[in-house]
Amino acid sequence: MQFIDAEPAQLPGQGPWTLDERLDYHSRFVILSTPAMGKISLALRRLMILNRRHNGTARRGLIVSGPPTTGKTTTLQQLGRSFHLADRARHQGPGWRLPVVFLSVPPAATPKMLVSELARFLDLPIAPRMNQAQITDAVCGVLRDLATQLVLVDDVHLLNTRTRAGAETSDQMKHLSERIPATFVYAGVDVDKSPLLTGKRGAQLAGRFKLVTNPPLAYGHAAHTAAWEGLIGGMESALRLHHHRPGTLIRHAAYLHQRTGGRIGSLSALVREAAIAALLDGTEKITKQLLAGIEVDQLAEQTARPPARRTTGRSI
Repeated sequence: MQFIDAEPAQLPGQGPWTLDERLDYHSRFVILSTPAMGKISLALRRLMILNRRHNGTARRGLIVSGPPTTGKTTTLQQLGRSFHLADRARHQGPGWRLPVVFLSVPPAATPKMLVSELARFLDLPIAPRMNQAQITDAVCGVLRDLATQLVLVDDVHLLNTRTRAGAETSDQMKHLSERIPATFVYAGVDVDKSPLLTGKRGAQLAGRFKLVTNPPLAYGHAAHTAAWEGLIGGMESALRLHHHRPGTLIRHAAYLHQRTGGRIGSLSALVREAAIAALLDGTEKITKQLLAGIEVDQLAEQTARPPARRTTGRSI
């Protein structure tokens, strides 16, 4: 597993990092790869090849679904990052390109709100007098001109197609996918159980989109243990603590799984907060005692369970 800080500006300059720089770094660094990334990336690559040979029928898409804090948004962001870097490597000549766009569905979204979010992402000026159709035309035109190939839409579970506004916003998303020559990837909490895939509209969406689940990571069997420890090892290698002993977090892998329920978001928050605490108290290392003193999110607290036994024969 690999990690990267949130923004290039956070990389160290000349000389050692200051305390404030390291505090900022540990509050922002994010996961670059998750165990689900390989499966989702492969499915997306196949769909994008299929959509490039689009023959007038509806383009195919992908839905990433799972419980809260299992890394869906992280996966979506890193899919976009990976594709953006690959596209930049292929197209190094002159000209503006925007291969990936990302937006989150606003609460109680309307069709105009949704397309206005896209316009804001593109930094397009939106006059108060512009209606939904005009904004849609402007957005679609710019995305075609910029050769956008991937549109990532997070929080689609907020779309309640049983309401008029939700149904119309769902129709707007379908309309955008037909006008923009790109592959759409949606992500949301338990989308497979949400109203988005029910009724006639839901059946149409389900007929065009492949659903990939992103559940909490299991622990105990050898393959599951290896994936969880790989995730922890990648996070540990990204720490910038002077006295932290490498391998400490991996030794506490079972404990970390018990604390977080295998949820990537909960794990990331716990380790980052522990790193900040270690910086502030001057110990510069993460210990099990330090981890035990940090509260995780309420969802993880409610689902915490005793550590699973390992089946590899090694002691924990």
